[in-house]
Amino acid sequence: MRHGRRPLRVLLAVLVTAAVVVPLTAAARPAVPAPAPAALPPLTAATLEQAYTANRANAALASRMAAAHGDRHRAAADSALASPARQFLAFDGRGAGRATEVFGDLAHADRVAVLIPGSDTSLDTYGRFRAGAAALYRRLTLRPGTRTAVVAWLGYTTPGTVSTTVTTQARADEAATKLREFLRELRSVTASGVHVSLLCHSYGSVVCGRAAPGLAADDIVLIGSPGTGADSADGLHTRARVWAARGTDDWVADVPHVRVDLFGTTVGFGTDPLSPSFGARVFAAGDGGHSDYFRPGSVSLANMARIVLGETSEVTRA
Repeated sequence: MRHGRRPLRVLLAVLVTAAVVVPLTAAARPAVPAPAPAALPPLTAATLEQAYTANRANAALASRMAAAHGDRHRAAADSALASPARQFLAFDGRGAGRATEVFGDLAHADRVAVLIPGSDTSLDTYGRFRAGAAALYRRLTLRPGTRTAVVAWLGYTTPGTVSTTVTTQARADEAATKLREFLRELRSVTASGVHVSLLCHSYGSVVCGRAAPGLAADDIVLIGSPGTGADSADGLHTRARVWAARGTDDWVADVPHVRVDLFGTTVGFGTDPLSPSFGARVFAAGDGGHSDYFRPGSVSLANMARIVLGETSEVTRA
């Protein structure tokens, strides 16, 4: 069965690579009206609930505006985010949308995992990104006595999987600045000495690679990564431990790990993070595909939970 999937994986890799020189065009989606983000005080442990309340109200307003515009899909997506049970540090319903959601008690957590998404993640597809964060949080809570929180950070406009932007660092450079700012803000909310792990999926690993120098994180975990833009873990210039994994059925394995200058633009992200020459701590991710890293019960989810919890001696190696 896996052998039969190989042609599809190769085709996907070729499409992603070919998008550099043969851009695929599509009709632009009409803009969906949405309010400006809610005005919030500086985030601290004391203002968390105020931020959660204001962002839920903003999502509810965005849902009503999308419904009036005739976009039922976006209206439903925004309405789900406005649920009283949801906790958002940030929400912006304009354009593709941005959101930063918290699972757990962030102010009192000893260990925090921050998920950085890859391509094709927006408010319209947010449900699948959120599902991964929720699965990780449930897995972390299986260990008693440890206070944990998970943050799903959709803090940038992700590129399309088949596009020119997905093969360059431009979006990652923009996102890296925002990610650094967010992690500094996160430290003002959490307890002193909190351990922060970044779980960076697909193009999100490019974002983490670009943000890595000086980043306020303890672990950087690269999953399904096309590369980071650096030739080695040392080249990321970070004090964080660098981990990497890829499922055996992930089509990213067939994307060329190169970095070349093409028409004045640097294309590709260089060395495979799983390569021995890169120097990351490589761990097992099982036989899953590109979208399976946070699947409940998976090898990859179990190992990422161990990294977040500091159970590094129990992480199974590839």
